[in-house]
Amino acid sequence: MPTVPASPTAEQLPVRTAAVWAALDPLVSAGNALRVLDVGGGSGMFAVPLARLGHSVTVVDPSADALATLRRRAETAGVGGRVSGVQGDGDLLHEVLADDGGYDLALCHSVLEVVDDPAVTLAEIAGALRPGGRVSLAVANRAGAVLARAVAGHPAEALAHLRDQGAPGRPARRRFAPDDLLALVGGAGLTPGAWRGVSVVADLLDTASGADPAAVRDLELALADTSPYREVAAGLHLLATRA
Repeated sequence: MPTVPASPTAEQLPVRTAAVWAALDPLVSAGNALRVLDVGGGSGMFAVPLARLGHSVTVVDPSADALATLRRRAETAGVGGRVSGVQGDGDLLHEVLADDGGYDLALCHSVLEVVDDPAVTLAEIAGALRPGGRVSLAVANRAGAVLARAVAGHPAEALAHLRDQGAPGRPARRRFAPDDLLALVGGAGLTPGAWRGVSVVADLLDTASGADPAAVRDLELALADTSPYREVAAGLHLLATRA
């Protein structure tokens, strides 16, 4: 197998997604080039860095505009040959992908909140993996949404999130508790690893706070696996494996 270059340094990674990249790092920096499927990957926030590591990435997204941005970003980064975009929906992967069942790693980040049926989408993703393949799942955390809206001075919105109703006057956006996510993973026939919090504090800090980004990153990584802090993170993340 072709080898991959070294992973990006911690300083290059976005603070709020540091915990996700930390979980992915043992997989994407293990020395082998992977076939990666990024469902709902849009303009390539994960796809382009992964391609720069030497992996081949297919992004499936319903937005033609996002896929056009993905193409420009990949070409600018010099990895246009390792990134492909396919317009389509996650719940119809068997129709839009030419070869199901062969991906080493799938990403499903901030997707299950907005699809018609999370169970169907996750089952489609599981079907696109090879046996032993992994899926990286990142979803919005209900408890984190409640805390964030309360701290921002919006108690009515916080109460609506607590009741899983969405913000008043806005369409409901699905949020998950850890048990919800684990149940979905099990229902798709996947074996879950440990879950972690994503953006435990980063989203709560005012951009004008003056906090050192490196210190915030270190704190995020320390809190991601630690209770009770991970329970109130903005998001939840886990890696699951197809048998």
